[in-house]
Amino acid sequence: MKRSSTGAKVFNGVVIGASLLLAAILLLHRFIPNRWFNLGSLIETFLPWFGLAVPVLLVLAAIRRRPLAIVCALLPALVWLQMYAGLFPDKHEGPGDFRIVAHNVNAENFDTAATAATLTAAEPDIIVLVELTEDQRLSWAEALNERYPYSVAYGTVALWSAYPVAASNEVDLNLGWARAFRAEVDIDGEPVAVYVAHLLSVRVNTEGFTSEQRNETAELLGEAIADEPLDRVVLAGDLNGTVQDRSLAPITYQLESAHASAGKGFGFTWPADAPLARIDQVLYRGLEATGSDVLDATASDHRPVLADFTL
Repeated sequence: MKRSSTGAKVFNGVVIGASLLLAAILLLHRFIPNRWFNLGSLIETFLPWFGLAVPVLLVLAAIRRRPLAIVCALLPALVWLQMYAGLFPDKHEGPGDFRIVAHNVNAENFDTAATAATLTAAEPDIIVLVELTEDQRLSWAEALNERYPYSVAYGTVALWSAYPVAASNEVDLNLGWARAFRAEVDIDGEPVAVYVAHLLSVRVNTEGFTSEQRNETAELLGEAIADEPLDRVVLAGDLNGTVQDRSLAPITYQLESAHASAGKGFGFTWPADAPLARIDQVLYRGLEATGSDVLDATASDHRPVLADFTL
């Protein structure tokens, strides 16, 4: 009997401890240091998935029917809901003044016709593509030039627009090749600065979450956006990070997420077959987001994203 009582106390203690730890991770993730294997950024990348532990803890707490264990198990549930419940209502307001679609097409995706059909079916005014090879760019030009006569391309990133592009320039990410640029798009007489970017990839391996080069490119892109003279700004592309990753703060502290403002759900985009994180973004300032969606999968390993804006 004593052994059983001791086991119950240990069981309750484990449930209570795990619940408090989970609540602390969710609530205080910003304070988890990056000095060890970039642990903080790794946790923030997949933070919504920590909610899967909540029902497990609730069931374990309910088995013993101990009020303290149940209350502690409810704590991370409340924190998770406070963080993410606002994402679930549909915040779409309908089409705006212009629509942008962004897609990492994947350098190994040569099914241009089908991929282009998926993107153009959404009837965007601007199409942003990243991870383009030279051969792919020629194929995409054939697929899009008639409908989108204005285009800009630097290195492996490109934009096609139904609206005139007044000017463009590369954003130097100090890589030796182009992965970002700025284009000034004239939308019904109103200039909008559209930034297109593909930040460096991150890796999860024995060294942890290796993202130093990605973080450096984020800082340089953030500096360029901070110096932007136009009030209306859109950033679209593959940032290889979620908006909660503190390493993207040089960008995300300046811009809002179109999906958080006008979408529904988490909007995960990668990997395409079973998305786990939203690393493909449309961010903005000086505009109003009226809609955001994730489009159907293409032959890429990323899913395309869409956003509507009013001027």
